[in-house]
Amino acid sequence: MAIELFNKNGHVCLMFAHLSDEDGEPGQAVQANQFLVIHGDTGAIIDPGGNMAYNELLLTIGRFFPPSKLSKILASHADPDIIASLDRWMTSTQATLYISRLWERFAPHFCKPGKTAGRIIGIPDPGVRIPLGSSELVALPAHFMHSEGNFQFWDPVSRILFSGDLGVSIGTSADAATPITSLAPHIPKMEAFHRRYMVSSKVLRLWANMARTLPIDMIVPQHGAPLAGAAVGEFINWISDLSCGIDYVTQANYTVPA
Repeated sequence: MAIELFNKNGHVCLMFAHLSDEDGEPGQAVQANQFLVIHGDTGAIIDPGGNMAYNELLLTIGRFFPPSKLSKILASHADPDIIASLDRWMTSTQATLYISRLWERFAPHFCKPGKTAGRIIGIPDPGVRIPLGSSELVALPAHFMHSEGNFQFWDPVSRILFSGDLGVSIGTSADAATPITSLAPHIPKMEAFHRRYMVSSKVLRLWANMARTLPIDMIVPQHGAPLAGAAVGEFINWISDLSCGIDYVTQANYTVPA
């Protein structure tokens, strides 16, 4: 099932949240979203996921856009739920992978020898503007949220921020289908994840300062529901003041097990 996030003047953003086991729930694997951005006659897939998602995702994408015309695969970082299916995408498309320079030489481990040769572009730490037909997607630095080399992808046409693991909520694929427009009732599904997986409050404050400079209509994470309307600003304010990660670490966390 595809969830249409944006569709105007040949620019389309789709989210796929229901690519899981037969009963529609994530089963043994965490629920994950994948994304397709189409601009005219070219397309990019963002965080295409692991092998569990590949077959259905390929078939579903084909209803909207020929997978053979995908020009880019964008990976926020190198976790298995992001690009474990890379070998199969390298076979079924001619797309180029964009990933942090920190993970540029790790990504080939997901593939058969030689398959990624000349098909990986390492994104420098400050980020980069990635052409997509006559438009572009902007790779924004999101390091240590949670990965050391981490990027988010902002679409200036739809004004959607594909935020990777920032803004994540834990739930079912059905939960992910409905955008959140008021943050407060949603925080219980988000707080524990962010306190554990984000590295430090300093990083979150710096990110929030950057995010406030952009027009963002929707924040769409890799797990859980999109944030839209008032929830966008509310999330940026909430996350900018959140203690997390190493803020809580003491010597007690580094002792030899009894």
